[in-house]
Amino acid sequence: MLTLKGEHIYLRALEPEDLSFIHTIENDESIWEISNTITPYSKYLIKQYLDQAHKDIFEVKQLRLVICNYKHQAMGMIDVFDFDFKNRRAGIGILIKETDDRQKGNGKEALQLLTSYCFKHLDLHQLYCNISEDNTASLALFKNQGFKEIGLKKDWNYLNGQYKNEYLFQLINTNVY
Repeated sequence: MLTLKGEHIYLRALEPEDLSFIHTIENDESIWEISNTITPYSKYLIKQYLDQAHKDIFEVKQLRLVICNYKHQAMGMIDVFDFDFKNRRAGIGILIKETDDRQKGNGKEALQLLTSYCFKHLDLHQLYCNISEDNTASLALFKNQGFKEIGLKKDWNYLNGQYKNEYLFQLINTNVY
């Protein structure tokens, strides 16, 4: 089982016990914009997903980890998606569920842990992320961690009757591990 440990939080692999936590997150309409979701997920579908979560990133092209505090409480999730080993790149996304757990360094530490894992263990050359223009917290987080804005996708997402722009950020691995 994969566990990445930081000072205040750790990242761990998904477990069957995460069903209710993931179900709550995936069905929270307030965050559907982040995940481009437009319909709710049943517990049945999430259970099927969890049953497959043990598969290798090289097979399924994604990795989802749970962000936990040292009281072993799930706080959020962080994902590697569109894993492309040939070109040594992947997308990355993060969500801290409760607003009380945000702006306290948890996302920063989780992003640092996963970035290090991707560069050192998955041998990736670059990571990228897509962030809505009005998601100021994520924009600040990724900029603070060295991600560079490389483009603006105009009218990219349609939400509540209007189009929103989305930034594309990239982090190139310049370290030799």
